[in-house]
Amino acid sequence: MIDTPGAAPGARPRILVVDDEESLRHMLRLILERAGYAVVTAAQGREALAILEGDPEIWVALCDLRMPELDGLGFLEQARQRFPGLLVIMMSAYGSTDTAIEAVKRGAYDFVSKPFRPDEIVITLRKLEERERLARENEVLRRELGQQRSTTSLVGAEDGLRGVVELAAKVAAAPATILITGESGTGKEVLARSIHSWSARSRAPFVAVNCGAIPEALLESELFGHERGAFTGAIKRHQGLFEQASGGSLLLDEIGEMPPALQVKLLRAIEEGRIRRVGGSQDVAMDVRILAATSRDLPALVAGGTFREDLYYRLNVVCIHMPPLRERSQDVPLLVGHFLARHAARLGRAQLRISPEALGIMEAYAWPGNVRQLENACERAVLLAEDDTITNADLPPELLLGAGASAARLREPGGDDPEGDQELSIKRRVADLERELIARALRRTGGNRSRAARLLEISYKALVYKIRAYGLES
Repeated sequence: MIDTPGAAPGARPRILVVDDEESLRHMLRLILERAGYAVVTAAQGREALAILEGDPEIWVALCDLRMPELDGLGFLEQARQRFPGLLVIMMSAYGSTDTAIEAVKRGAYDFVSKPFRPDEIVITLRKLEERERLARENEVLRRELGQQRSTTSLVGAEDGLRGVVELAAKVAAAPATILITGESGTGKEVLARSIHSWSARSRAPFVAVNCGAIPEALLESELFGHERGAFTGAIKRHQGLFEQASGGSLLLDEIGEMPPALQVKLLRAIEEGRIRRVGGSQDVAMDVRILAATSRDLPALVAGGTFREDLYYRLNVVCIHMPPLRERSQDVPLLVGHFLARHAARLGRAQLRISPEALGIMEAYAWPGNVRQLENACERAVLLAEDDTITNADLPPELLLGAGASAARLREPGGDDPEGDQELSIKRRVADLERELIARALRRTGGNRSRAARLLEISYKALVYKIRAYGLES
């Protein structure tokens, strides 16, 4: 049997039987208890909802369709709203295909017609358990595959990144808190996942939370959890991310965005190794390795009074800085090769190569979005490439503009004076670049405007208008 969500490991799964016939409740209790389940019974829907309020370990309800006061479909609707994790199997002696379909549409897991054989109910529950087990295993596999994919992105040749990787591998085995700094898109979460995968905690969960993406009113509950009734809508106990990451690692991304009031509670949790759920009266011991990441200047925030100095020093036991891609220009060819191979395989394309001219443009570009922007550009190029070679036309327009493609065009004989006022016109530069890209797309597609529009990622109507405007009609 699987462990029931929210129950202690090894505890018997708890089943709620809801039926107005006492004899059926008694029969189901005997059948299910012999099969190893713990059974709670209710005579009607409202009583069942009250039982669920006080027993968060119930994970399945077997419910009759026709009951006084609150019928089965009414119970199903309320239970799904108030207890989203509950699975409901409907039962009825008046079953029909339409009734079963309606119950499943409203969220029931299955529908069983009365009378039923004793083994029929047990088999249905075993199938449900197997489905839940497979779902959990798939989630673990997705998490592990995600970690493997992330760690492969730590690609680099220069001493800067090599030093980063060596330091991270060295401190991964220690329980120390690590602060990862760097601009957005440099791969801070990738590095954090790698540290987790290299540590003795690698088989336990890696949990990440962006402290700036969750409203302040919800962040405390998200981190530390809450007890049932702690606030409006807290219908049952909720495990926070600290508890979800038990035995593993918790990444507090964009830690510089954490509200000051929560900084105090975070400091206490790190120093004492204990948390307290919102609305709780007792502390809960935790075993979590804390990793923090930020693109902000934390010392400046400390000086400005918006980030606690004691928390900063507690987080900054080991600091690892991820350098921006513009300082790792020699890494660009390695990263390009890595991302092209990854996305070609994902999209079912043959291995692609990149022309020297296109690679030169990518090496010369400043990459303000860092590695994340580079990967997006590579994925786009794989999608647009017509053959096995990626050329300039497959690159995002901002790369060509940033590499001075339009400036070179303006310096051709008969072009404008490079030092003239028109040389500084953004509007004219963009228009020239747009005209050149449209001309290239038309040459590549042999004048096929539909295909050219797809390459340029604009509508056919917009392309026709621009062809006329730029005098490109043949």
